[in-house]
Amino acid sequence: MVRKVWHAAVFAVVAFFTPLVCVFVVIATLIFLPLPATLPIPKPGLESSVTHVYDADGNEIAVFKQFDTSIPVAQSDIPQVLKDAVVAAEDKNFYEHGGVDVGSTVRALWDDITNGEVVQGGSTITQQYVKNAFTNGERTIGRKVREAILASQLDRELDKDTILYRYLSTIYFGGGSYGVGAAAQTYFRKPVSQLDLSEAAMLAGVIPSPSRYSPLVNPQVAEQRRLAVLDEMLAQHKIDQNAHDFAAQAPVWLAINGDPPGPATIVYQPEKQQSTQPWFTDYVHEWLEENLPGCQPNDCPILDKGGLKVMTTLDPRMQQAAEEEVANTMGNNDLNLQMSLVSVEPPTGYVKAMVGGRDYNYSQFNVAVRSPGRQPGSAFKPFILATAFEEGIPPTKVYSGSTLSLPDGTTIHNYGGESYGSLDLRTATWKSVNGVYARLILDVGVDKAMAMAQRLGVDMPPYDPSIYGASVALGAIDAKPLQMASAFGVFANHGRRAPPTPVLQVFDSDGKLLIDNTHSAEQAQPVISDVVADNVTNVLQGVLTSGTAAGKGLGDQPAAGKTGTAEDAANAWFVGYTPTLSTAVWMGHLDCGAGPQCAMHNVNGVREVVGGTIPATTWQHYMKRALDGVPVTDFSQPAPIQTFADSAKRDARHGFDPGPRKYPTNLPKEGPYVYDVTPPEVEAPTTSTTTTSTTRPPPVTPPPFAN
Repeated sequence: MVRKVWHAAVFAVVAFFTPLVCVFVVIATLIFLPLPATLPIPKPGLESSVTHVYDADGNEIAVFKQFDTSIPVAQSDIPQVLKDAVVAAEDKNFYEHGGVDVGSTVRALWDDITNGEVVQGGSTITQQYVKNAFTNGERTIGRKVREAILASQLDRELDKDTILYRYLSTIYFGGGSYGVGAAAQTYFRKPVSQLDLSEAAMLAGVIPSPSRYSPLVNPQVAEQRRLAVLDEMLAQHKIDQNAHDFAAQAPVWLAINGDPPGPATIVYQPEKQQSTQPWFTDYVHEWLEENLPGCQPNDCPILDKGGLKVMTTLDPRMQQAAEEEVANTMGNNDLNLQMSLVSVEPPTGYVKAMVGGRDYNYSQFNVAVRSPGRQPGSAFKPFILATAFEEGIPPTKVYSGSTLSLPDGTTIHNYGGESYGSLDLRTATWKSVNGVYARLILDVGVDKAMAMAQRLGVDMPPYDPSIYGASVALGAIDAKPLQMASAFGVFANHGRRAPPTPVLQVFDSDGKLLIDNTHSAEQAQPVISDVVADNVTNVLQGVLTSGTAAGKGLGDQPAAGKTGTAEDAANAWFVGYTPTLSTAVWMGHLDCGAGPQCAMHNVNGVREVVGGTIPATTWQHYMKRALDGVPVTDFSQPAPIQTFADSAKRDARHGFDPGPRKYPTNLPKEGPYVYDVTPPEVEAPTTSTTTTSTTRPPPVTPPPFAN
């Protein structure tokens, strides 16, 4: 009986070990004997499906990505200190073995077989490269065997430095970075050739588990790993004691925490966007987060790694003009003194140019679109004027322009202490008389004026009579340049509002159309009557000929607009438009909203900056360049405002003949502008000419505008 048990035990041992012995013999034979086969072709390099952003002419202006995916580097670019750090940390026998460390592989394979799954690594640098380049990465024993065989063959075909170079060019370092080129740029914002000992040790420490050891995930663990690699390099005589101690005294420090207290290995956050037009593409990114299907602000994975193709509305010629005019205006003034300029195409809402500030490197705060806004001063008055016209108050209505004292103790003064007698609304608008507009807003209702601004596209807070009174007429509620340009564009577009958009079309990685704004002109909605809009325009034209911006017109090109200056000259604006382009210019101090300390005095030879000075001049210079070559188009002749004695008549105020109209026709989705124009003295239509670009979609023909 004992003999039978002994035989059974021997049989079981032989049955268990014989396959293992056979496996080891086969592996040893394949590893150490010459093989006639050739290596498979390496897989393509790992790349994120980044989102590409283009301007209206098809030029790439930005790349949105979750991380730096791969930055190719030459073998000579990789410093010796990085090679030493990685070898010390990952495979200290790299230069001695034949691609496979047999002892480590056998131990790992034994553990894998006895556990029935892969539980041990034991991979050399060569094997790790083989896994990335030739296998599918499955955690199976078969893959480990194939990996060892290919690693042995690779070691016979390539020299060690080439294998190490290929390995370093493909492995993942965390933070989304594949390869040392991307890792150096992601973490340290420098070329890999400039890495020092401490930075090299940190990168080497990340390799075994980037998701746990990345300094962006756990800086404390990354620091421990960095020190461990330095210790290994010292133990393996890769560095001496002095070099070790010097590097050890530069701990990992995240740049977002400010300047380090002493020597440090400074780690930066990944740069998600690379752009030649950062103000505009920041806005595009935020717009897409709000408008892409399935996205929400700060949570839109498809945007940075979905391989999207984003066609924007940015006109490169206009953008260049905007940037240059802002730069010319601001010159060498204090960097905290800022200027923003934004242009919108009224029929479509397309944002054609955007400058969010004078220097993106100084501050990334985009004044054009970000909250808080800036007090628009008298640039708010056209919204009150539109409210008055809608209520049946004509531009000939006369009000007192004197100082207004209210029962609550508030006193409304005119700019510069000017005293006026009685003025009609037209003249009061040209001269920007506060006394008239304070009385007008009380006449039409502060709540209605605020609602009008909201309707036109300027965000307004909920109306509260205990907070908002006649001072609203002076532009006391903050506004943003993009919203102001868009709102004035409603006047240019005969009362129809096309919400501002920086995006024309978005395609996914398969070419599927996700967003299509090519029909924005057709989808523009009437928010005020064309009679009201055209009468506002007619009044605002006088601001450039006889008012606070006299002399800042566009020559033969008809234009309308309004100056704005907040109290104490803390914010200065000019918002103006032609039938085809609406532009807002704001000027002020970046970190100062209101008060005497924010005043703009003695800037570019101007004693006090108000809307009709530097902002209006910048607007004029920019608009002349932006509209160069655009055919002259007159504003429409407005129908008279119909006055109403009671609400019943007010309800019937629409529908009468507005008089002769002059509309832009055959408007493309984006410049150049093309019109069919009937000159005032000629009744017969002229022939239109059409200019198209092969890089742009076919032009959109908007439907007839409502009367």
